[in-house]
Amino acid sequence: MMGKRHSELLILKEIAELLNTGTNMDEMLSGVLKKLLQVTELDTGWIFLMDGDGSFQLAARENLPPALCYQNLEPMCKGECWCTDRYNNGRLEKATNIIECKRIEEAIEYNWGETNGLTHHATVPLRAGEEKFGILNVGSPKKTFFHEDELALLESIAFQIGTALKRIKLIQKEKELALTAERNRLARDLHDSVNQILFSLSLTARGGREMTENEEVKETFAFLQDLAQEALNEMRALIWQLRPQGLENGVVSALCSYGQMLGLNLQTEVKGLLTLPGRVEETVWRIGQEALANCKKHSQQSDAMIQFMIESNFLNMLIKDSGCGFIYDQNQELPSLGLKSMKERTESINGDFTLISHPGLGTSIKVRIPI
Repeated sequence: MMGKRHSELLILKEIAELLNTGTNMDEMLSGVLKKLLQVTELDTGWIFLMDGDGSFQLAARENLPPALCYQNLEPMCKGECWCTDRYNNGRLEKATNIIECKRIEEAIEYNWGETNGLTHHATVPLRAGEEKFGILNVGSPKKTFFHEDELALLESIAFQIGTALKRIKLIQKEKELALTAERNRLARDLHDSVNQILFSLSLTARGGREMTENEEVKETFAFLQDLAQEALNEMRALIWQLRPQGLENGVVSALCSYGQMLGLNLQTEVKGLLTLPGRVEETVWRIGQEALANCKKHSQQSDAMIQFMIESNFLNMLIKDSGCGFIYDQNQELPSLGLKSMKERTESINGDFTLISHPGLGTSIKVRIPI
């Protein structure tokens, strides 16, 4: 008995150490779940991380029965169930005793495979203070009841997991702030050094052209002046991308200024109150930059339109030009790194990205983002 108790304490110590030192969220949750099942002598567990809009993702799993692994874990990645509904409704406040699992019931109903005798599970919210992050579910074949001491242990570990998740989120936020500071520093350095050199080169080339009478030399200086001016424009655009001046006045104002700097005749339309979370605003800004730069480089037109519309807790952004367009099949891979980058940025904040383009009919980029 003493040996078993000692073993449990060692595992709990390992869980605490992993939660205190882990920085990779997926690896940490997977490792903690495995050790938790060891100390509780349970067979199966999984962790859902929940978003503010009610959606969830399967962040960790251990020893799921084949029925729940059907079609690449489809039963665990889609659909609603009692525990997610109760969490979203704010009624899941502490470790809750056995719940008949709707996901398992559906797996049996649709004959998705063996459940290995698993019918019920306990559910525990992952939280730190008032902030909630997700759900811990654990169970074993034919186990239909959890004692109070078992629930207390699950709740204790769930609190530790919640605290660790908050710590990791704070670390990620600090990294984002540090990255922003580094971008600002680099933008200042580029403005103070390379930008000034290019400006001086342009002036020198113009002076040289005016001082010589030789036509060939004049053409050479004119060519150098054009190159310097082009490089200067590119540098200014790069500085804008690194340090978005005007973003403090909102993303719409910043994109209008950026479009003006590119030489675009930009028409804007805003419907609904536009107050965005910091990360969403930064991402929308980067997507808009890339889209407007593409309008300038590829559309062969100077006219473009950008529309923002808020509806049902979603931001819809449309950037459109009436330029040359190109052949694009939505079933094919996106044809450029810039377009892929826009899609990846959109999906990083759980949004949807759509590209529509036809030769002679221009190009439209639509982004729909939950806010």
